[in-house]
Amino acid sequence: MARNKSSRDMRLMRHYRVRKSVSGDLSRPRMAVFRSLSHIYVQVIDDGHGHTLVAASSLEPELKSFGNGHAKADVSKQVGALIARRAREKGITQVVLDRGGYKYHGRVKALADAAREEGLLF
Repeated sequence: MARNKSSRDMRLMRHYRVRKSVSGDLSRPRMAVFRSLSHIYVQVIDDGHGHTLVAASSLEPELKSFGNGHAKADVSKQVGALIARRAREKGITQVVLDRGGYKYHGRVKALADAAREEGLLF
């Protein structure tokens, strides 16, 4: 008898399928997004060397206080703007978006749109 796949299993299947073809290098690193029930995390990664170049999350001290009383999508916008500013400081202007198997909707879309508004190209 076939087992019904959970939404987490389906997300992981999408994530592994996409990661086969999506990778970043130094000229255009990969911006990987992970969201938990409470927080959102984003890293800009050079897959060629296996190094994280910049990272941001909703657990940052300046964003942790902003999160109280605000919607998670609003916090995601702040995280997207923060990662874009940090990437620009490191000289990164273009990235490849790795949404981690999540739908391009809600918090992931809010983060990506805010990063684009801050000048990050993908």
